[in-house]
Amino acid sequence: MRIGVCSGSFDPVTSGHLNIFERAAKLFDTLIIAVFCNPNKKPLFTMEERVEMLKEATAHIPNIRIDAFSGLLADYVREQGACAIVRGLRTSTDFEYEMQRDLFMQHAASDIETVYLMAGGQYSFVSSSGIKEMAKFHGPIKGLVPANVEQRIIEKYKND
Repeated sequence: MRIGVCSGSFDPVTSGHLNIFERAAKLFDTLIIAVFCNPNKKPLFTMEERVEMLKEATAHIPNIRIDAFSGLLADYVREQGACAIVRGLRTSTDFEYEMQRDLFMQHAASDIETVYLMAGGQYSFVSSSGIKEMAKFHGPIKGLVPANVEQRIIEKYKND
């Protein structure tokens, strides 16, 4: 069984993430979407909320499993019996950042491959931080995030 892991903070999950998940799920028997607890970030949504939103947004993809973790990604990937990490790329800047991360990963776990998927062109500008900034000032986010996530974001910022 070929298992892939796509990790991130997903705060919030965007339509670009969903595009990557849908395409990556075709490459693996199981794709684990692993919500990472990043101690360097102050999230808008709790870990539980992010997991719940991801479960709702990916319910149409039968071979996806949602999980949460903290710690070293290489350790998590091995614990899951996965063979690859899936990373989405929007721009060349993303590639440079991800390439550096991959070199660290190769040092820690040369047996784990990294698979890069380019985001669909319509999502090349979409980022979680951009979504939060737009929503904070009550700008339009429709279509940039799954519908279930849009409602949660609007609720979070309704009193700002």
